[in-house]
Amino acid sequence: MCGIAGFIKTDHSISEPCNSISPGGQDRQLLEEMIWPLRHRGPDGFGFYLDQVCGLAHARLSIIDLEGGWQPIFNEDNTIAVVFNGEIFNYIELKQELIREGHIFRTESDTEVIVHLYESCGKDFPKKLNGQFAIALYDSKKKSLLLIRDRLGIRPLFYTVHKDRLYFASEIKGIFNGNPAIEREFDPDALRQIFTFWTPAGEATPFKGIKQLKPGHLMEVTPSSEPSVHRQRPFWSVPFLKGHEYTPVTEKEAASQLRELLIDAVRLRLRSDVPVGAYLSGGLDSSVITSIIHHFTDTPLETFSITFSDRVYDESKEQQELVRYLDTRHHTVRCDYKTISDVFPDVLWHTEYPLVRTAPAPLYLLSKLVNRHDYKVVLTGEGSDEILGGYDIFKEAKIRRFIAKNPNSAWRPLLLKRLYPYLALSPAKSAHFAKKFFDTEADTADPFYSHRPRWKTTAGILAFTNPELFGSTEDPERLLETQLQQELKGLDPFCQAQHLEISLLLSNYLLSSQGDRMAMAHSVEGRFPFLDHRIVEFAGTLPVGFKMKVLDEKYLLKAAFSDILPEEIVKRKKQPYMAPDILSFFSDGPADYLEFHLSKEQIEKANIFRWKAVETLFNKCKRKKRQGFRENMAFVAILSTQIIFHKFISDFQFQRPKELENTKIVKGGGNV
Repeated sequence: MCGIAGFIKTDHSISEPCNSISPGGQDRQLLEEMIWPLRHRGPDGFGFYLDQVCGLAHARLSIIDLEGGWQPIFNEDNTIAVVFNGEIFNYIELKQELIREGHIFRTESDTEVIVHLYESCGKDFPKKLNGQFAIALYDSKKKSLLLIRDRLGIRPLFYTVHKDRLYFASEIKGIFNGNPAIEREFDPDALRQIFTFWTPAGEATPFKGIKQLKPGHLMEVTPSSEPSVHRQRPFWSVPFLKGHEYTPVTEKEAASQLRELLIDAVRLRLRSDVPVGAYLSGGLDSSVITSIIHHFTDTPLETFSITFSDRVYDESKEQQELVRYLDTRHHTVRCDYKTISDVFPDVLWHTEYPLVRTAPAPLYLLSKLVNRHDYKVVLTGEGSDEILGGYDIFKEAKIRRFIAKNPNSAWRPLLLKRLYPYLALSPAKSAHFAKKFFDTEADTADPFYSHRPRWKTTAGILAFTNPELFGSTEDPERLLETQLQQELKGLDPFCQAQHLEISLLLSNYLLSSQGDRMAMAHSVEGRFPFLDHRIVEFAGTLPVGFKMKVLDEKYLLKAAFSDILPEEIVKRKKQPYMAPDILSFFSDGPADYLEFHLSKEQIEKANIFRWKAVETLFNKCKRKKRQGFRENMAFVAILSTQIIFHKFISDFQFQRPKELENTKIVKGGGNV
């Protein structure tokens, strides 16, 4: 894992060379300023490349080939350079193929296969990679820069065009820090999307002019005046099949195939020259991963967990059951309300996106625990719910469709009590209320049917926003129809819901704000066996009943691994990962920084929210700390947006390193 940054000239004229690669050169200084605020992603050292057209910078977290894997890495004649954030898990097999083709390797690093694969396969080479990656590859002969992001968007990559250059970085702060002339301003359309979907859609970010490379996409940039050179093109897409195309396979055969694929995915993700640990939540997914490590590998098993002082969120009992079952060396970090509140501003510095929940904060503390025990790599269970059918939102949609078949029934809404026992008390008492709350009379043919109740609840945040700013923004749901309508057309309703989770929440929130950003804040690399593209593609061929049998979630996963798990884990009702929201900021009186960020002066300065509405909510939370979902999301969204405004727009702290220590590689113009 690493941080990358750089630029390429986009003007068709390249007669003016970039400044010297030597220390003190203007463009070398630019690269240093872009990579410096990303040093938490790569604290082990830096590397640079600069020629007449392109500049590359790299901050390294040493995991594979600790001595030889410093970047940029080049091909045999130094005409192709790459900086890379992530891991290529099948690099050993790819390297053997490339050596047979005649390629000469200088290192044992997984990074080096990238330059030789590009020589061998051209721009199609990402299709051969099994990994998680954000790649910047520069071909000095063609004066061409390729930016590439992995299939599911595990690793981030942002870019912007300013004047005659395209700038890119692993995090937005790298682009801002190196380029004070770039305007730092919120994008109201993107904020409205966050206040509906929890995240921006497509390539949008919260900031005007800053875009993200979409998952499974490649972008080629050459010095040219044509704007088309900045267009992204996909090399992979979510592979759900239509109902009549499902692969004919028995349940037993499918379980066997899933078992084989997941065991291999775990083994590949244990490849490392440093110790590898695992997160253990107490749920099915992390239990499967840790059990595979225990039963099918020789890797010493060290596990890490979050516990909560609030029993509503705590899963320590289930965690300890598996710890005893597998006899792991286990470590925990305990979260209380104040701990979450204390780290929340730092969490937002790393997410760079406003949040509607505090859930990333405990994961920030968890990666700190991992770092403290000298681990750089952990395996985790993210992705299973999306691809194998585990979320309550999938169950909810099935029940709502069932209710819609007999809308006058007073009994069918009672099924919601089984789904949300902690939520459904009011809906269960009143069929009328349940129909309204869960919108059971909505059009079941709507491809967004499964998600509209969630979006409606989240969009309550918009009631607090400035109508003058948001009145002219585009309807997020209409925008999503434009982006996803063709992909969703013809899919089974269950697969439509899965596709929405993968396209929106997984890549842009769960793998970003809760995943990459929280782990890399403390220089920890997360690896995700369930997101091995072979497993995702296999799951896309399965009948829906193999994923959720009636209301039994992740049915096939349980069938595949029940023999190596405690029965209590297999039968346990899924508990979604959550953290306390408003309670975290008011448990022992309002957190110190609330008065500043939610003051009339700061609210009016940011101009995103209405001061009177914010004041009313703030006072309401002071009086009664426990609030409903809408109030919790609204408060966290307002606070996080105001903190992001302060940290990235009104008071961005430019960092100017005097000298970068431990700079290992400096190359320019193809010369060593």
